[in-house]
Amino acid sequence: MYLGIDLGTTGVKVVLINHEQVIIDSVTEPLTVSRPQPLWSEQNPADWWTATQAALDQLYKKHTHAFSAIRAIGLSGQMHGATLLDKHDRVLRPAILWNDGRSGDQCAELMRITPATDITGNLIMPGFTAPKLLWVKQHEPEIFKQVAKVLLPKDFIRLQLSGNYASDMSDAAGTMWLDVAKRRWSDDMLAATDLTQQHMPELFEGNEVTGTLKPELAKRWHMPVDTKIVAGAGDNAASAMSTNTIAAGDAFLSLGTSGVYFVASDTYQSNPHQAVHAFCHCLPNRWHQMTVHLSAAVCLDWAVKALNFTDVGALLHAAANTGKTRCLFLPYLSGERTPHNNPYARSVFFGMDHDTTSGDLAQAILEGVAFALADGQQAMMQANTVIDTVSVVGGGARSLYWGKILSSVLGRPLQYHTDAAVGAALGAAKLAWLAINGGDPETVLTKPALETAIYPDEKAHHSYQRQWKFFQTVYKNLESTFKNHIEKGA
Repeated sequence: MYLGIDLGTTGVKVVLINHEQVIIDSVTEPLTVSRPQPLWSEQNPADWWTATQAALDQLYKKHTHAFSAIRAIGLSGQMHGATLLDKHDRVLRPAILWNDGRSGDQCAELMRITPATDITGNLIMPGFTAPKLLWVKQHEPEIFKQVAKVLLPKDFIRLQLSGNYASDMSDAAGTMWLDVAKRRWSDDMLAATDLTQQHMPELFEGNEVTGTLKPELAKRWHMPVDTKIVAGAGDNAASAMSTNTIAAGDAFLSLGTSGVYFVASDTYQSNPHQAVHAFCHCLPNRWHQMTVHLSAAVCLDWAVKALNFTDVGALLHAAANTGKTRCLFLPYLSGERTPHNNPYARSVFFGMDHDTTSGDLAQAILEGVAFALADGQQAMMQANTVIDTVSVVGGGARSLYWGKILSSVLGRPLQYHTDAAVGAALGAAKLAWLAINGGDPETVLTKPALETAIYPDEKAHHSYQRQWKFFQTVYKNLESTFKNHIEKGA
């Protein structure tokens, strides 16, 4: 048996798989996000560990006998979060999350004083970890002086499980302290934030063992005393593992809190000026290109509350009954990365009139997220990215109606697999399996069964192309006003 733990933004998911890589069960414990000021997004790391223990407790009660056969635990989690510890491993402040936008000035400073794009292959954006530390240094100097270790969210869970400071290449690539081509920490980038390699965890490939489970935890959950803790992956690379998105050209769309368009590669390719991310994959000698959209399925959760739908299912039903709408939605609840790199961008409904219904707004939200993903696809195509098969993962994969919209907007067939909603937790469990059993990942890892494929409707695609261009125009016309709105509260 093998466990995968995925520390997401809205919850911790734990999945149990058997030796055939078949899911036995999974449980989720919820998390909440604190937004104490405009642009800020934080969580208490103690809540991560509490939720992880609760999820493991639930799963253990349901599968006590299976836990005695667990051989390894793989980890996945939300990327970029700055978890700051002192020399006694005490948390110094709430973790600053991936969708926090406060460090725009620090990004500009780091881009000015370092050859960042040459070393990291990426533009430095407010979501990344390095500018967050520069913000802490400048705004919370007393806290910065106490920093002994900086850990990514999933690696804080690793510390609780095994006592080891470790991370994997895919997650570390999102810090902006990693030389992505050489797969090692960059002393130059660390020095720019007044840090050294002593502040960093040890680096591993995603399928390598980083330690063993603490004896007291093995006793608590009746696991073997030599249960291995495996490096794992950032949530996107782990989601790639869940669908075997490994070979060059394989791709997936992740419809979680954020939206991600991920394409695997066997070579390092960067194109930072299109705001396309070039990161390490979680397997040796593999990389990937990725576009990130900070709000995807979370737009549906927001709309359920704002528009008084009973649940997401009711929202989807209203959208389906409405069909294509003339109303437009910019899905920038937390700013945007690709292609705008604009933490000040905000959501907008455009084109409402007396006849606009809640169904129109629901449909506009589904289309708006699809248009944002089309922006990302365009940026990758301009970077000469080759995209072959595209799978859909994450909570949004449950809606085939949304899939029809996405397929027609993007002009691509989309594949839906069994257990697609499990996503990164399954990928983490498969990395745990691979660490123990070895072999060529492309041949020994089981790909989830294909449930259905959705193909673009040609007529709808042409119509959506026109609407997408208008979507881009609306953003362009509003771009200069967003920052003034945030800073002045206008």
